Amino acid sequence: MARQVSRRKFFGSAAATVGVLGLAKSPELFAQAVTQRFGGNDADYDRMVKLASNENNYGPPKAVMDAMQGAWKYANRYGYPDGDIIEAIAAHHGVKPENVLLTAGSGEVLQVVGTTFLSGGKKVVGADPSYGSVYQHATNIKADAIKVPLRRDYSADIPGMIKAANDNAAQVGFFYLCNPNNPTGVIVPKTEVDAAVKGIPKGMPILIDEAYHHFVDDPNYAESVSYVKEGRPVIVARTFSKIAALAAMRIGYALAPAELIRQMRPYSMGSVNVLAKWGAVASLKDTAGQADVKKKITDTRNKTQRELEAYGYPTIPSQANFFMVSLEGRTVQPVIQEFREKGILVGRPFPPMINHLRVSVGTPDDMEKFLKGFKEIFPKKTATTMAGR
Repeated sequence: MARQVSRRKFFGSAAATVGVLGLAKSPELFAQAVTQRFGGNDADYDRMVKLASNENNYGPPKAVMDAMQGAWKYANRYGYPDGDIIEAIAAHHGVKPENVLLTAGSGEVLQVVGTTFLSGGKKVVGADPSYGSVYQHATNIKADAIKVPLRRDYSADIPGMIKAANDNAAQVGFFYLCNPNNPTGVIVPKTEVDAAVKGIPKGMPILIDEAYHHFVDDPNYAESVSYVKEGRPVIVARTFSKIAALAAMRIGYALAPAELIRQMRPYSMGSVNVLAKWGAVASLKDTAGQADVKKKITDTRNKTQRELEAYGYPTIPSQANFFMVSLEGRTVQPVIQEFREKGILVGRPFPPMINHLRVSVGTPDDMEKFLKGFKEIFPKKTATTMAGR
């Protein structure tokens, strides 16, 4: 059993604030714990190439921007029309409105699930490394995590995680899968997701974080909404931060059986703003725009990984809008600073993978600048072969 700090700010409670302040004495741990604000003025920020936070560098599509622009007329209202966002999400997935919980990004889903199901010091079972917000929140509320290391191929050890859940059933509050996994970009195949859903103790909630599902094209992957429709204790977390480029607007949602939503709702802040709601509704309808940005990002991702491989630096095959590249013995923290000095923001540490750098996929021009910077920092080595590409 271990504890690990996360990457997203959870300043919604005093406990979260104290938890982060306690890391101030360790810059490396602090870098893991939060998505830090840029230290500079607006002009400095605007000129940087931003490849650190898995954002969509193309920005919101026109349909989404138009919808948000039209919603400004409600900025001074409380009981405003919200585009029927809950009903739109439910219809999009073929579920009922009572199966939907609207949140400030998918990060709030993870926090709400933790608060709901980790009372009394219960534990979350998950992979290591994975999206650390779940583990950070467990620490903040004086709970804990049972973390199962990734396998040698960087895939989640699902049999090991199932065993941990069953061996510690009385102590476990919920089971966590990030699919595709962050920071590796590796999927959990649909057969293994099914094994987890059906192999953990009956009634144990399983949180499946699908923040990056839009970028997957592996036929071995499947979305998990079907389990919600079957009434299984599955909570699916989704976000508009990635494909719709609404990261700063903070809007996401959970899909789950109505009873689980009922348990979770009291812990949700209900703080999503009117512009985000109208933008999200437009995004759900903009299937052509989503397909376009998916193709741009996945094509650029694959091209960049191939070039790094040819330059002699192995990468982990990714199904997300980011990837990890091996630094061949160098540690991440000083490399991040070297890139920053070149006007490029990249990664942060993800222990124990301290010799891998996570790189978000930007525009082709962004990635050309990244590759140029990479080749200035690292010497060419013998080319490697990337499996599955």
